[in-house]
Amino acid sequence: MNMVSTSASAPRAEQRPIERTHHGDTVIDNYEWLREKEDPQVLAHLEAENTYTEEHTAHLENLRERIFGEIKGRTLETDLSVPTREGNWWYYSRSVEDSQYALHCRAPIAGPEDWTPPELDPAHPVPGEQILLDGNVLAEGHEFFSIGSFDVSQDGNTLLYGVDISGDERYTLRFRDLSGLGAGAAGEIRELPDTIENTFGGAFFSADGRRVYYTTVDESWRPDTLWRHTLGADATDEQVFHEPDERFWVGAGLSQSGKFLLIAAGSSITSEWLLVRDEAAGSTPEVIWPRRDGVEYEVEHAVIGGEDILLITHNAGAQNFELVAVPVSAIGPSSGSLAEASPESATVVLPHREDVRLESVAVFSSFLAVEYRREGLARVAVAAIAPDTTLTTIEPREIEFDEPLYTVHTGSNPEWDQPTLRLGYGSLVTPSTVSELDVSTGEIRVLKRQPVLGGYDPADYQQAREWAIAEDGTRIPISLVWKRGHAASAPSASASANAEAASDANSEAASDANSEAAPGHRVPGPMELYGYGSYEASMDPSFSVARLSLLDRGVTFAIAHVRGGGELGRAWYENGKTLTKKNTFTDFVASAKHLIDHGYTTPDRMVAEGGSAGGLLMGAIANLAPELFAGVLASVPFVDPLTSILDPDLPLTVIEWDEWGNPLHDPEVYRYMKEYSPYENIRTDVAYPRILAITSLNDTRVLYVEPAKWVARLREVEAPVLLKTEMSAGHGGVTGRYNSWRERAFELAWILDVLGLADHE
Repeated sequence: MNMVSTSASAPRAEQRPIERTHHGDTVIDNYEWLREKEDPQVLAHLEAENTYTEEHTAHLENLRERIFGEIKGRTLETDLSVPTREGNWWYYSRSVEDSQYALHCRAPIAGPEDWTPPELDPAHPVPGEQILLDGNVLAEGHEFFSIGSFDVSQDGNTLLYGVDISGDERYTLRFRDLSGLGAGAAGEIRELPDTIENTFGGAFFSADGRRVYYTTVDESWRPDTLWRHTLGADATDEQVFHEPDERFWVGAGLSQSGKFLLIAAGSSITSEWLLVRDEAAGSTPEVIWPRRDGVEYEVEHAVIGGEDILLITHNAGAQNFELVAVPVSAIGPSSGSLAEASPESATVVLPHREDVRLESVAVFSSFLAVEYRREGLARVAVAAIAPDTTLTTIEPREIEFDEPLYTVHTGSNPEWDQPTLRLGYGSLVTPSTVSELDVSTGEIRVLKRQPVLGGYDPADYQQAREWAIAEDGTRIPISLVWKRGHAASAPSASASANAEAASDANSEAASDANSEAAPGHRVPGPMELYGYGSYEASMDPSFSVARLSLLDRGVTFAIAHVRGGGELGRAWYENGKTLTKKNTFTDFVASAKHLIDHGYTTPDRMVAEGGSAGGLLMGAIANLAPELFAGVLASVPFVDPLTSILDPDLPLTVIEWDEWGNPLHDPEVYRYMKEYSPYENIRTDVAYPRILAITSLNDTRVLYVEPAKWVARLREVEAPVLLKTEMSAGHGGVTGRYNSWRERAFELAWILDVLGLADHE
């Protein structure tokens, strides 16, 4: 029997029944054999699927090339990032036309008080520029290339970098001596003999640059051990910390001040941090607060009133988190009983608020910056730290912006004594912007706005927010953007009637969205609806050059901010995980129905898109409401969650139990997950929309086998489905900017084809 057909007909994976029994329930899985990655028959099947996909999208080749040309034509290919000061250098990256990867560079500061980054001319080197690393050179001969660690010692003399050439996110650390490097091509970079294999990302130098800290993963791809390597030493690297609990990840870093080494062990719902007082002397890590199930916290070092203080955000009795303070002198066994250390005994700096989700605090010598969420949007506030500041006088002031939808966050701010705060900003219509806040004056200076070539004008586009009503009455925010002048921007009579029947706030949002057009004339148009809804990740409104290829063809782009994400606080997340996970899926369906009912689109003109956990969302809504969508694009989709979460030997499974529940030991979780798992619930009574699944052979987060099995099941019911497997890539897909642009052009051309717009090209 042939395993697959390589003709123009769809490939059919051979059925090899495997029994799986849990909690008295026996499942026959015909396609689990596809998990054998090294099996030649598995690889042949994936290649056959790729051939089939190529054949069935060949008519879009010219459109793909046009879209690729549009992305390329709107992008300033020879460009530079905004320099960031570290020590005596300004660090930045440079992209060069026709090059896939960036050049990592630096230039000297003018003096100790030089906090103004140099103005960069993409066509010319910065005076004194040094090229530290050229990704194009390192990537030569490799189909995949990714940097997972990049750090320069504080004295500027040594560089570390971690490289992955397979996509499995295991990096080889290497080192360069920069002390002999001069400006431009002058001088010499010397490769050091130190090499460390199979590290996780995020390695960093000690404060004095003599040691390197890095983490390694266990067989389940869980970062579980922190190591210390002494440069040039022949001795075996020292184990600094090991976490035996399979639910916990390990991470580490120096405090912003550089004074302490901080180690974090955390699961999805529980944290524990350790402090190393004297990193150079190899001091023993001291637990700050003992882990307590369900309590999360993060730690930053501050100096207030001349005293070393730990500022800690936590959620013990504070669902949306609060900020408290603990003296460093109160940490560790020498200060008393460790069991007595707890959030309840700390001094409150910023109390818990029901309407504000406190996310993080960045601390500097003279100010602190707080990131939080309110009313579904990201916010940043700043408070000065003066000699007379006390814990009770810290009052952060919010930075205000004049767009109704936007995202803002603190950017790269590595220096403890810096007088300014770097900010990242953008919206659905405003390109990514790097600004700098002068903390003493409150003045904000734009350092760079992402250039968009070809005459892009934000005024040509409109963004708005709608609110859908979920099955249980919850209001679901939807962010939208479209090009002005298209029919979808005008309300229809039915939309106006629906808006009147909705809540006042919902009606107001609908009115704002349609303020530019005369009432009664909205004609439904093509739409892409995007969603994610897991891990408390917020899908904030942001700009995309590639998206313009949709908007300029009349497609409205929308984001459904479904539960399971973090847009509206911790409760928003809690109500979309474990035994409430189905809310994520029904929220997306409610959002799609709202957009249809309010005249934005019709089912035959709407495509849904999501990736990773958002790919699970795509598989679920394809089963729940296939009639609402013309197409579904699922990238690296987590569509066989029950099989994966049942196997503790698979990468990340045990860690994921806090997010999805533990079906291996809990029959209720098993039943619940089986009810929504896309692979388990393929329907025979519906016509599926067109589906495109994209995966990567070396993905360690969502294994390629999940979409491969899902597509095989969909083929049984004659669903119009395509599978595209990147044979040399990881979870993030292909690498190299031109490769990434071509990959996105492939996806956008498919979307336009589903929407009936490809024929107009």
